[in-house]
Amino acid sequence: MAIILWIIAALLVISGIFAIFRKQIVWGIILIVIGCLVGPGGVSIFT
Repeated sequence: MAIILWIIAALLVISGIFAIFRKQIVWGIILIVIGCLVGPGGVSIFT
């Protein structure tokens, strides 16, 4: 379960970085923050 959460978090952060490069700053920041919450936060909540 932890590996799946980390993969989802990594995809969210990468998507957020690409969104920032496409001039969608707010959407990119939201994706990065959600990715950070899902990664370490999600792992600590679910395990």
